[in-house]
Amino acid sequence: MDGDRVLGLVRDLAAGLGNPLLARALRDLPATAGPLRAQPPARLPVVSCLDAIVAAAPAAARPLLAGLSEARDRLAWRQTYTAADLGQAFLDAYGWTEFVGQRGPVASDVLACGVLLLGPDTEYPSHAHEAEEIYIPLSGKARWQRGTDPWMTRAPLEVIHHLGWMPHAMRTEAEPLAALYVWIGGNLTQKSVIAPR
Repeated sequence: MDGDRVLGLVRDLAAGLGNPLLARALRDLPATAGPLRAQPPARLPVVSCLDAIVAAAPAAARPLLAGLSEARDRLAWRQTYTAADLGQAFLDAYGWTEFVGQRGPVASDVLACGVLLLGPDTEYPSHAHEAEEIYIPLSGKARWQRGTDPWMTRAPLEVIHHLGWMPHAMRTEAEPLAALYVWIGGNLTQKSVIAPR
């Protein structure tokens, strides 16, 4: 996906939501992509959910997700964990790609922005990291938990905020989840710390 197009789609989505917290998190989004860093394409099993994700997405999220789907074979899909950390079943249903950041094609040392995918019937267990994080579910209803609060079902386009080191978890049911993430402050490439079970 073209770097300037991605930046425009993220900005358009944020402007449509009109959320001040999201606007603050994206204030340092580069104005233009500039020279893109080479990203060797890598595909993961969860990427096969993209067609269902795009079909279920609300209109405001569809342009970004359609662009993601079109570029799926040219993107660097990644995983933070190994089978030893969370098991192979989790890995088969989990992945992310970064658009902007220290690992993305658009360079930034102050924020990371990309999309997380979780397949159906998958729990991303409670984890925490130094960076402050904002999630915007783009497609798929999922349940989210912050700290020891009860699980809450969150619909697409709700803004979900986690302060640095705040434990949080996600659980999908029948639908796969795509969620835009923005990390600001702290270590932008840190492997999250999984809470003891």
